[in-house]
This record gives sequence, structure tokens and C-alpha cells, in this order.
Amino acid sequence: MSHHHDHDHDHDHAHSHGHDHHHGHAHHHVPMTFSEKLVKLLDHWVQHNDHHAEDYRKWALDARENGQIEVADLLGSAADLTGSISDRLREAGDKVKSE
Repeated sequence: MSHHHDHDHDHDHAHSHGHDHHHGHAHHHVPMTFSEKLVKLLDHWVQHNDHHAEDYRKWALDARENGQIEVADLLGSAADLTGSISDRLREAGDKVKSE
């Protein structure tokens, strides 16, 4: 499994003073544990699911406004089911975090 490492700081170390300046720093990458990877993945899935649920609800409103009542109801139901999936994923994340 690969992962992307985001830096919380800028790597542009431009300075306007008149002497040679060397700035170095080392990143010590400690491999993530299985639990850390799992928590990260579960958090990502929850975010992804929640975004889908929002879309379903938006489209349900649009469908309702356009006379597609049954479609709106089905999309609302899909949003609710997606919310339930997110709830299970959050519970799984909480269990991993509490171990």
C-alpha cells in the first residue's frame, strides 16, 4: 500500500540577507502501523461517504422540485443508507483508536 506524505510547511527557504545560508532538515519517515493505516483509510471512507450522501440529498431535492417524487424518495433513502455506512465506519475507527 502506498501513501502520500503532505508537508505542513513550505519548502521555499528564500532569504534576502547577504550571506551564505544553508538550511537543511531531515525527515525521518517511520512506517505507519497497520492500525494507523486503517484509521486513515476509515476516516477517508467516512469523508467520501458523507460527500456522496450530501450529493444524494441535493439531487433528491432537485428531483422533488422537478416532479420526480419516487426518485426523490429513493435518493433520500440512499442518502440515509450511506449515512448508516458512515456510522459503521466511524464505529470501526473508534474501536481501532481505542485499542
